[in-house]
Amino acid sequence: MDKVALDLGFIQVYWYSIFIFLGVFAGTFVILNEAKKQKINEDFIVNLIFYTVISGLIGARLYYVAFNFDYYRQFPLEILEVWNGGLAIHGGIIGGLLCLFLYCKKYNAKLIKVLDIVVVGLIIGQAIGRWGNFFNQEAYGAITTLESLKKLGIPDFVCNGMLIQGAYRQPAFLYESLWCFMGFIALLIVRRYRYLKNGQTTGVYLIWYSIGRFFIEGMRTDSLMLGPLRMAQVVSVLGIIVGILMLILCKKGTRFDNLYKDAEKEEIAF
Repeated sequence: MDKVALDLGFIQVYWYSIFIFLGVFAGTFVILNEAKKQKINEDFIVNLIFYTVISGLIGARLYYVAFNFDYYRQFPLEILEVWNGGLAIHGGIIGGLLCLFLYCKKYNAKLIKVLDIVVVGLIIGQAIGRWGNFFNQEAYGAITTLESLKKLGIPDFVCNGMLIQGAYRQPAFLYESLWCFMGFIALLIVRRYRYLKNGQTTGVYLIWYSIGRFFIEGMRTDSLMLGPLRMAQVVSVLGIIVGILMLILCKKGTRFDNLYKDAEKEEIAF
């Protein structure tokens, strides 16, 4: 499979980069649309997205490099070759969260409310961005057969792309993409709940994504490891715990306290 989508001679455009861009674009659209409904100043949210995306990409790359340091210390210049893959979503979340925290602190904005807005855009971005892994032939699972893939209803072009090193592989990237897309729909439904409280959308995101990632990671053959443990599974367990705690703690008070939709009566301007 050709990783290059467009070769202009002086520059090559990779499918991986295209799908990362499409994921960022889709997520940004969703975030801006909700921010407008919440009457959040547009400049505030646009700048927030810009800095968060950059921080997230840096965090995703550093996280991946850290777990493959023995290789990258021999070839340090390859650290910059992000178009070849090697962006870890958990590192991206950590980097993005750090940026969100500092940005919200600077402008005295409510971090938990901003997170509730951002995570819905994040998960649709994840769903789209995973297709970059398909063209790079990474994030795949164990060896299987073409017949088994077709029985699952996997499209032919995906089956063909999963022929890696002479054997067909489980398309773990596809399973995660579909899981994230379903999570996007679920979060949209959750957000319509009249008595939804600040922080609960983020809690649902953490639980939903972490459950799916835990099981899908178990299929993968290219996991980042911490000794005998798959690091993504460790982080997923922590994500589920934090998500459950958020749902419980954010539920305190009467049903009318700390409501997410109260923001519609306010205007957050910076």
